[in-house]
Amino acid sequence: MASKKWVIENVRNIGISAHIDSGKTTLTERILFYTGKIHAIHDVRGKDGVGAKMDSMELERERGITIQSAATNVFWHDTQINIIDTPGHVDFTIEVERSLRVLDGAILVLCGVAGVQSQSITVDRQMRRYNVPRVAFVNKLDRSGANPFRVANQLREKLHHNAVMVQIPIGTEDAHQGIVDLVQMKAFNFLGDDGENVKEVPIPADLVDQAKEYREKLIDAATMFDDELAEKYLEGADIPVELLQRAIRKGCLKMEMTPVFMGSAFKNKGVQLLLDGVRDYLPNPTEVNNQGLDLDKEETPVQVMCDPDKPLIAYAFKLDDGRYGQLTYMRIYQGTMKKGEFIINTTDQKKVKVPRLVKMHSNEMEDIEASYAGDIVALFGVDCATGDTFTDGTVNVAMTSMHVPNAVISLAVSPKDKAGANNFSKALQKFRKEDPTFRVHRDEESGETIISGMGELHLEVYVERMKREFACEVITGKPQVAYRETIGAEAAYDYTHKKQTGGSGQFAKVVGKIRPLPADSETSYKFNNNVVGGRIPREFIPACDKGFQEQLAKGPLIGFPIVNVEVDLDDGAYHDVDSSEMAFRICAMAAMRQAYERAQPTALEPIMKVEVSAPEEYQGSVLGQINQRRGMIQGTTSETGYAIITAEVPLSEMFGYSTDLRSATQGKGEFTMEFSRYTAVPRNIQEELAKKYQEQRAAENK
Repeated sequence: MASKKWVIENVRNIGISAHIDSGKTTLTERILFYTGKIHAIHDVRGKDGVGAKMDSMELERERGITIQSAATNVFWHDTQINIIDTPGHVDFTIEVERSLRVLDGAILVLCGVAGVQSQSITVDRQMRRYNVPRVAFVNKLDRSGANPFRVANQLREKLHHNAVMVQIPIGTEDAHQGIVDLVQMKAFNFLGDDGENVKEVPIPADLVDQAKEYREKLIDAATMFDDELAEKYLEGADIPVELLQRAIRKGCLKMEMTPVFMGSAFKNKGVQLLLDGVRDYLPNPTEVNNQGLDLDKEETPVQVMCDPDKPLIAYAFKLDDGRYGQLTYMRIYQGTMKKGEFIINTTDQKKVKVPRLVKMHSNEMEDIEASYAGDIVALFGVDCATGDTFTDGTVNVAMTSMHVPNAVISLAVSPKDKAGANNFSKALQKFRKEDPTFRVHRDEESGETIISGMGELHLEVYVERMKREFACEVITGKPQVAYRETIGAEAAYDYTHKKQTGGSGQFAKVVGKIRPLPADSETSYKFNNNVVGGRIPREFIPACDKGFQEQLAKGPLIGFPIVNVEVDLDDGAYHDVDSSEMAFRICAMAAMRQAYERAQPTALEPIMKVEVSAPEEYQGSVLGQINQRRGMIQGTTSETGYAIITAEVPLSEMFGYSTDLRSATQGKGEFTMEFSRYTAVPRNIQEELAKKYQEQRAAENK
């Protein structure tokens, strides 16, 4: 087994990503079955009550959705494939981010009926962010209305992929029997109770012309990536399979070509050929460019080589609290990690011993002695946070961090009884450590504990987990939208802070102006120091900057952070004895309050991109509901009896929408939403919010 285990060219680290309900977890379940990892198939909402292997959390099995990314490793012939099954629901987007950050390739799963949906667009954008090459798998070809040719077109039009079909189906819907492989020009059927017997069959006579046509398109696209192939093609010579595969692989690794596979995971068709595609076209760890930051050289970018003999560099991308304490998932980027050796956390420079090293299979594990560059493993007993980098101490390099989106919704929470207070704080601490999008803070004015996250479902799941995992019943307040404040015009300030008490007094003067920053600027606050001639001593300038920023943390209009503000500090005055950092900080805060009132303060609200799909007969009532919620319809399309409506709706209007949609469509409507941008709230709503905030402050001051 040891000799088989580690040939780095035979390793693939892949993720399976898609829109919710495209069949990712079902596909992973089939992969586990065909690679001999499990010996019976269980479905996501299986009648046997077992649930999918990769949905190991009780909540996941109940709801039939994936909440946490799960890791496993399988062997397909000689290739070791580390797989991470990620959630499709936008509320758990961090699970996709953290997985793509450490993966080398991905399978983008698309529904053969619905095609490219809103969440497919999101995961595709995330894959581009981390430069992850991918193959596409058009699933659910057994469903009525399935059309893989249309889905491949959508990949080109909506996602701008150079999508090239490497297969065509033998029949669709009820007639879906197998696949024609255009690379080998062979047809395959999947026989046996679970499709485990792949049988080569002649290409059906009625598909020969279509197969030739699509093979021609495939070769034509592949010639762009291989001169030898282009030469043979122009000469009209026979194209060897290996040469065509080599060209497709080159295009895929450059992210300039997306090979499209197809089948039906639920009906056990096409999965084995997809595994061949993962082996043939997705990169091994040495073919991926990984960058780190050299902490000894002011975070200069450095190349991290996938070499087991170089110094160790490993990245903690996910934490999980298991039966035996914290389980830390790590990707080994460089070097070798051995059980019993010491490693150093570059974040806090703490030295820790590797007590136990395991390979994960969903919630089961296998102990190993060592792990090499390019592998994904898990460690017990290592205290760290998501995103920490570990080395052997001979280098001081941190891997670049993952993208963490801002929270859009908050909820006040408190334990139901005093006895649960201890578990309550333990739970919050644990969740915050394992999920960077889950934020906790204490509202100083109201004394409440506020949790913030990516959506209602995101916070609902954490409240439910507190109850189940920590036996802590929680009382929740009304969901609170993460509003923002900004300014609409330039305004000047000229403020003098004087205070004379016993002993030394306080004196500071600042003069300048504030103006709005463009909404698309990279930063939400900019400070320009234009003071000349020592009018304010240099050592007091940072105190002014700090004072302005402190005042922006909570706006006077509706009590939310102020964004997109540029501050010019042009002039000022100081006193030799009475001026201090404290005096200038207080002065800057007061100056910001003074200018803010004159700068047309405006409240901003998060706008969500919403996609609703419902049977066409309910289209009218769905559109009516969106309009009632201040929604702007972006477009409607119709596919196989279903209306798909895209709209932009303020988050504050989306509470309770799932219940309304279900009742308006007899339970047949579904929707997904994700954060789009902030825009100004209508004047009447701004007045309501401002009035409410003033009343709240008045009540607190009594």
